Amino acid sequence: MTAISGATVLVTGGSRGIGKALVEELYARGAKKVYATARDASTVRNSDAVPLALEVTDPASVAAAAVQAQDVTILINNAGRAVNASFLDSPVDDVRTEFETNFYGPLLTARAFVPIIERNGGGHLLNVHSVLSWVALAGSYSASKAAVWSQTNSLRLDLLPRGIQVTGLHVGYVDTDLVAHVDAPKTAPAEVARQALDGIEANAAEVLVDEVSRQVKRGLSGDLGALYPQLAG
Repeated sequence: MTAISGATVLVTGGSRGIGKALVEELYARGAKKVYATARDASTVRNSDAVPLALEVTDPASVAAAAVQAQDVTILINNAGRAVNASFLDSPVDDVRTEFETNFYGPLLTARAFVPIIERNGGGHLLNVHSVLSWVALAGSYSASKAAVWSQTNSLRLDLLPRGIQVTGLHVGYVDTDLVAHVDAPKTAPAEVARQALDGIEANAAEVLVDEVSRQVKRGLSGDLGALYPQLAG
């Protein structure tokens, strides 16, 4: 079991949306210190949090953040972006941009903070995925989230002997600015945060927040027509 009470946690993308909710829930559960990162640290409004400037796609920025946060025991990779580039029509640079944030960003932070967490006696890593890790409906976004899902699964094996547990968090629509334009049922960020931290405390390998995530995960064992109805006919 991973204890959140008394832990020092770093949350990437901690100024709004799911990240902001995670910071609030961490303190509600007794976290000792929470670093909330953002490209512009002044956008972190939680008065209890420790604002920390971080651009996850920039190795120098990641390294600088690691120097300032040597007491971290839990890393939550929440920062992400949604370009949704078309593989056929969008500039290839748009696809690369999405992977830089959603795949290489968590990779850079993991490489920087794993040695710190290990030196501090072990702890936990949580990566925020998406139901779109499993169903390719959003071009480059789906591909980048599928890639980070695979990264998480590999890190889980690599980090087990080093005393670091790894959790992957899968969500459908969450009520944040990212999907403000979408007319569909959405999960409140506070509920996502609650389930994410339940997963950390239980050392869960995966947390499937909503029914759409659970349904799509079950569908992976079936024919592709179940996930892509246009192929069934």
